[in-house]
Amino acid sequence: MLKSIFKRSQQLAVIVLAVIATIFVLGAFDARRMPDLELWHTAELKSEFAADESNGNLTFQTYLENEERLFQELQRNIVANAPNTAKYQLSRYFPEGLNNPETFARNWNRSYELIPPEIKGGAILLHGLTDSPYSLRKAAEILVSQHIYVLGLRLPGHGTIPAAIDSVSWQDWLAAVQIGVRRVIEQTGDQKPYFMVGYSTGAALAIKYTLDALEDPSLAVPDQLVLFSPAVAVTPLAKFADWHKFLSYIPFFEKFKWTAIELEYDPYKYISFPKNAGQQTHLLTRAVQRQIKTVKQEGKLSRFPPSLTFQSLVDGTVRTGAVTEIFYNNLNPGNHELVFFDINRSAVIKSFFKSDHRKIIQRLEEKDPLPYDLTIVTNVGDDSSEVIARTRPATSNAISEIPLGLRWPAGIFSLSHIAIPFPPDDLIYGRISRLSPESRMNLGSLEPRGERGVLRVSLNHFMRLRYNPFFPYIKKRMIEAIRRHTARGDS
Repeated sequence: MLKSIFKRSQQLAVIVLAVIATIFVLGAFDARRMPDLELWHTAELKSEFAADESNGNLTFQTYLENEERLFQELQRNIVANAPNTAKYQLSRYFPEGLNNPETFARNWNRSYELIPPEIKGGAILLHGLTDSPYSLRKAAEILVSQHIYVLGLRLPGHGTIPAAIDSVSWQDWLAAVQIGVRRVIEQTGDQKPYFMVGYSTGAALAIKYTLDALEDPSLAVPDQLVLFSPAVAVTPLAKFADWHKFLSYIPFFEKFKWTAIELEYDPYKYISFPKNAGQQTHLLTRAVQRQIKTVKQEGKLSRFPPSLTFQSLVDGTVRTGAVTEIFYNNLNPGNHELVFFDINRSAVIKSFFKSDHRKIIQRLEEKDPLPYDLTIVTNVGDDSSEVIARTRPATSNAISEIPLGLRWPAGIFSLSHIAIPFPPDDLIYGRISRLSPESRMNLGSLEPRGERGVLRVSLNHFMRLRYNPFFPYIKKRMIEAIRRHTARGDS
């Protein structure tokens, strides 16, 4: 009997493996239908930073010098050899193109420092996957206005060419973060507060570094985390992202290592997406999840610094529920707050929604007392576009409501993963029509209409909201959090 069951199990396993292999091979053939790979999809930049045993002694100045060599290599090997035809005029690599960031007043793909006249603290800003330091530029301006020294770090593999992320690892990112934090402490001193601000994958790195610091006395524990759309967990399919390696190193299947191959028209974010990018983020989030459990078992998670998180209730990039289930629910009460931006419940097209997502909010608001403040930014009512902040304090069931003086703009039914850290007046991703030396093309206001199958770029890129109409609320909350820490130093 057992022998028969074992034999059937073996047969079933063979069938399952055969089906997976078939799907895998069909996917490899299907990838060949994607657009042709360009120079920026295949080239290697040899000056990129990588983690090694010497990073513990590497200074930020050396990191910047290495970055300068990297961007010289980018100009010399990529931009100088980019196709000079009308087809590529919107490419970020077209020498005189509208979207070439080197022709802007400042190229925000590079690491930068902003130094206020009076320094009351410091902050390191960590951007998201395939992004650049530009994505947290507005957050940097808010911090500087509050007398905070800011280091906007370019994570390895970013700000140059999509191919650079194909060979990077999350350990490279974390090693760069450690260099950046040391620089912040050098600039501000260890008696002043320092903040970690992270967006998406950058938020995951901020959490990972903080967990490391709780276990390693040689690392400086931040005084406050501010997180935008944190990548605590990504889609389960990401765990299979590296399976392409069985075939993609064969030239016939080289496109199989890419999830998307697109025109690189965005000056500060890659549009093409190598599978290694998703794989490294998955590995990073898995490391974070395991370490949260370990640090909690060791009794050290109680020292986790105050965390303020802004998250869209609907998010097509990260698992929204993981922010509460894996991260916030494991924290001890201690000035932590999670802010969810609800969908637009007064949207004219709400009948088209797949779900009204009310159960998610109800489950959070009705759950036993939470170890963190929970705020939902939502409509005053289903017939109003005005929004309020509904807050349930930690360890309490009471809910207060505060009008924000803000409303949903016409035609917008929700925020998105990529919208959270950008204000409406952002020169590139906001909803404005004016151009400046820092932006020759506003991507946030593009609304192409026409027939299907005409554009080279997927309409999904234009449908996804790129700015946050409620960013004034984020600014207010950030300033409050900063002042809680800097006020102690003034007294």
